[in-house]
Amino acid sequence: MTALTEDTTPEFIRHAAESVRSHLAASRPLGSFLAQAGTLTLEERRLIVDQALVLLDQNYVHLPLKTAMHAVNPVQRLRVLRRRLERQTQQTMPPEWLFHAEMSEIFHSVRDLHTNYLLPEPFTDRIAFLPFLVEQYTDAQGPHFMVTHVAEGFSAPGFVPGAEITHWSGIPISAAVDLNAARFAGSNAPARRSRGVQSLTVRPLRIHLPPFEEWVTVSYVDDSGTPHELRENWRIVENLPPMVDADAISTAALAQGLDLDADEAGRAKVLLFAPRVVTQEEAIRADEPVPELRGDEIATTMPKVFKAQQVTTSSGRFGHIRIFTFAVDDPVSFLREFVRLIGRLPQDGLIVDVRDNGGGHIHAAEFALQVLTPRRIVPEPVQFISTPLNLRICRRHQDSSGVGLGAWVPSMEQAVETGATFSSAFPLSPEDGANAVGQQYFGPVVLITNARCYSATDIFAAGFQDHGIGPVLGTDENTGAGGANVWTHKLLSDLLAGDRDTPYAPLPKRAGMRVSIRRTLRVGALSGTPVEDLGVVPDELHRMTRRDLLDDNADLFDRAGLLLKDREPHTVSVTDVVTVDGSVKLTLQTANVDRLDVYVDQRPQTSVDLVDDRAEVSVPAATPARAARIDGYEAGHLVASRTQRLP
Repeated sequence: MTALTEDTTPEFIRHAAESVRSHLAASRPLGSFLAQAGTLTLEERRLIVDQALVLLDQNYVHLPLKTAMHAVNPVQRLRVLRRRLERQTQQTMPPEWLFHAEMSEIFHSVRDLHTNYLLPEPFTDRIAFLPFLVEQYTDAQGPHFMVTHVAEGFSAPGFVPGAEITHWSGIPISAAVDLNAARFAGSNAPARRSRGVQSLTVRPLRIHLPPFEEWVTVSYVDDSGTPHELRENWRIVENLPPMVDADAISTAALAQGLDLDADEAGRAKVLLFAPRVVTQEEAIRADEPVPELRGDEIATTMPKVFKAQQVTTSSGRFGHIRIFTFAVDDPVSFLREFVRLIGRLPQDGLIVDVRDNGGGHIHAAEFALQVLTPRRIVPEPVQFISTPLNLRICRRHQDSSGVGLGAWVPSMEQAVETGATFSSAFPLSPEDGANAVGQQYFGPVVLITNARCYSATDIFAAGFQDHGIGPVLGTDENTGAGGANVWTHKLLSDLLAGDRDTPYAPLPKRAGMRVSIRRTLRVGALSGTPVEDLGVVPDELHRMTRRDLLDDNADLFDRAGLLLKDREPHTVSVTDVVTVDGSVKLTLQTANVDRLDVYVDQRPQTSVDLVDDRAEVSVPAATPARAARIDGYEAGHLVASRTQRLP
């Protein structure tokens, strides 16, 4: 890899939006960036391998599954690598990029996007990018690869959204995508292929080796059918900062379920192709009006997290809320904003869209489910693998405020005698929090997923399906199939800070590692089934079309509208609350409900059969009562639930 001797700032950076221009102006060509790499000593390499052995051999919850399912042995590969390093000297050791390549390959071999080797400086917090995005659609002729976004100010003849890519550096584009996909750790073929497409132009260097080529040659056909060829250099820029510090001992870090690659790529795409989101965030921080809302879009206090709008389909007008990420520090604030946004959308049908969402805070994902269903949410239980080191960590923090690992201790102690592979399973999300506000949306709901849905988003999709909230419409045959809570090496190290014989040691030059620490199990009809490697299979499949990519998901939303149009809303609303002679009288308005059961402070009070859509119900209030819950039924099935605070 040779360094370029000079850098001319590209035209598109000079024309970038003001909110990101100075950030992008600090970017450099790949060649000059790589001139700074390669500073790990031999002892630092040995330390990294030793720490990887600790994580994969003693913390990694999926090791038995991955060894069996993918016929891999990452622990033995690390031991062999460690032995080779013992025979090397500072003078004979190979180039550093070969060390990073082997470490990455060992971690990728388990096909788990939670379990990563994270490259050290200067790769940390950097992304390699080209100033455009490529996405895939499918028609009768098969898959096609099309330009869908171009950075502001970038231009080439006919190179606009809609241009079709035919070759990538001389390789037929479909083969180039497959070669790229082979480098990624997705649990299934759709997940790997989707990441192969994304990494053509956006590559987080924290997770992946930098490109070997300093530039790419793109062969494409414009809208008129004229062929062209474009040569473009890879550039390196610092990414936007993450929203959560995953290394800190905090509830947010301990409850992480995040595909770091997707999170890094998502923030990079905001920087490169959605600078208006950065502008909106700056306005929110300055307490100024939020600019640049489009069409029927609703302003949000979390523009990197949500986009809410009304969409018109062939079946009618529905609400659409895109959840880009669950990576938030505060799941309660996330839930509050989610409720506010869907309350301003049409109430006759809602499209919840989690495509490309790599997850984040597992509490946020599971807390959101209650808003969409009358059923009580049962959070997914999680298990540790039973090892002496995991038991030691749980004992150390069994009573710690904010950590609370005591529930898993008895079964892990018992495993010493029984030889059980896993601990008992307990919910990671508090059940009270997962049911604190109850149902808030009473219309039918459809969930849209794809193969880049991962981790906490897998958990959200599984909970959506397991609780029978509505149909799942997938643009791929499966979600990303990431079923785990993930902790970083730094977090694990800090959990045993102060122990003289801790196996963890600080990693050099900001290198890092992540590991699946607790696996998640489904509830409901699939109770006990792991999410890892299996994911969530959609109820309906829709292949993305050219029209979807160029016309704001028009065909996809039409398909979702068809799933919503024949599903009736079931509503229970409280129109009046008065106190009369020691009782509370509730005036209720309903739709498509034939029976109401009323509870006061979770105690049953009365049941009423309806002859029309209105009812008046009196419940005793001899002692102070806090809340009434009104459950609505149709033909014996629970279809709506409203909680009303009492005066």
